[in-house]
Amino acid sequence: MGRWQGRARNVSEADMPTPMDLALSLAEAAAAGGEAPVGAVIVDGDTILAAERNRMRELNDPTAHAEFLAIRTALATRGTGRLDGCDLYVTLEPCAMCAGAIAHVRLRRVYYGAEDLKAGAIDNGVRLFESPNCHHHPEVIGGLGAKRSGELMRQFFQRLR
Repeated sequence: MGRWQGRARNVSEADMPTPMDLALSLAEAAAAGGEAPVGAVIVDGDTILAAERNRMRELNDPTAHAEFLAIRTALATRGTGRLDGCDLYVTLEPCAMCAGAIAHVRLRRVYYGAEDLKAGAIDNGVRLFESPNCHHHPEVIGGLGAKRSGELMRQFFQRLR
């Protein structure tokens, strides 16, 4: 192996990719693989516990949503049954199945990109976290990366038509 010949450069925090940047890259990879373009990243402070993309077609599994896979990976990484204190970054508003999983693992915060007017379950549809029967209510911040997320979804579904 050759020795790296480049020059070192100082990298500021502004140059570092954010968890949402990573989620968007994963969404692009999902689309390239014929999956709906959704990516999800779970962090514990500055540590990435999981980074996943939709893989429903690849795995022949309707539960293989990016959020669900990220939750499974993060739980395995952490070695616990809960993700309290952790944050989820996902490119599309989670559906009812994923919102239920988010509540059960007790994620602290959910950042999502584009709203899902048809199947979203946080700020649209059933609004699961507003239900008095929902035992955990994470903080939700929508619209982070919404323009890019929405464009990925539009392009993907235009190609299918």
